[in-house]
Amino acid sequence: MTRTLITGSADGLGRMLARELVAQGHEVVLHARSERRAREALAAVPGAATAVVGDLSSLDETRDVARQANESGRFDVVVHNAAVGYQEPRRETVDGLEHVFAINALAPYLLTALIDRPDRLIYLSSGMHLGGDLVLDDLQWVRRRWRGAQAYSDSKLHDVLLTFAVARLWPEVQSNAVDPGWVPTKMGGRGAPGDLSQGHLTQAWLATATDTGSGGYYYHEQPHRTHPLASDREAQEGFLEACASLTGVRL
Repeated sequence: MTRTLITGSADGLGRMLARELVAQGHEVVLHARSERRAREALAAVPGAATAVVGDLSSLDETRDVARQANESGRFDVVVHNAAVGYQEPRRETVDGLEHVFAINALAPYLLTALIDRPDRLIYLSSGMHLGGDLVLDDLQWVRRRWRGAQAYSDSKLHDVLLTFAVARLWPEVQSNAVDPGWVPTKMGGRGAPGDLSQGHLTQAWLATATDTGSGGYYYHEQPHRTHPLASDREAQEGFLEACASLTGVRL
C-alpha cells in the first residue's frame, strides 16, 4: 500500500486518480483550494483519508499546504496535478505573480522543496509543452503581449524542466512527468478528442508500479518525446534559480 498526496483532486483527473488509487487499496490524501472544495472532494472520493487545504496561487497558502502535508506524515508518492488551463486571461496573484505560472509551475516547485522527500514524484505536463518557451527574464508576462495558450505551454515546459532536474539532483527519488492527453475535463473542454477514461491511468501506474525508473516523460504508459530544453542542464538550473529567487526557497 502506498500513501499518496494528489494536488488539485477536487475534480477532473486528480479526482479520477484518487478514486483509482483508493479502489486499489492505497491511502490517499486529497487537496483542494478551500474548505468547501475539500468537503466536496472527500464526499466524491469515499475512502480518501483526509484533505489538505490551500490556494496554490498564494505562496503563503502553498507553504501551508506543505506544512499540513508534512504534519500528516511522510508520503510515498506526491502527484502534482493542480493546474489552470490555456484559455485564462492574465491575472496577478496576491503575490503579484502571473497566475498561470504561479499555479502550474511555481507551486509544484515550492511544494517539491518543502514537502518531506517522498519516494516518487509525478508531475502533470501536457503535449502543449512542446510549444513552450523558457523566457527567464519575463516569466510574469510583463514585457510580452499576453497569450493564454502560450503561457500554459510555457508552464507545462517548466513542469518537465522541474521533473528532470529533480531526477538528476535527487537520484533516490523516482521523478517522472505525464502527458494525460487532451481529454474532456473542465479544463480540457467538452470538445477534447482524448479518452477521458485513460487520462489518469499513467499517473496510477507511475504511483504503484514496481520500478518505473526516473527522469521519464510518459503518455499512456509509454515514453514520449519532450522539448529539447527539458533535458538541458543549463535550462533546468536557470528555472530552479528563478523559482528560488521568487520563493526564497532553494530545492
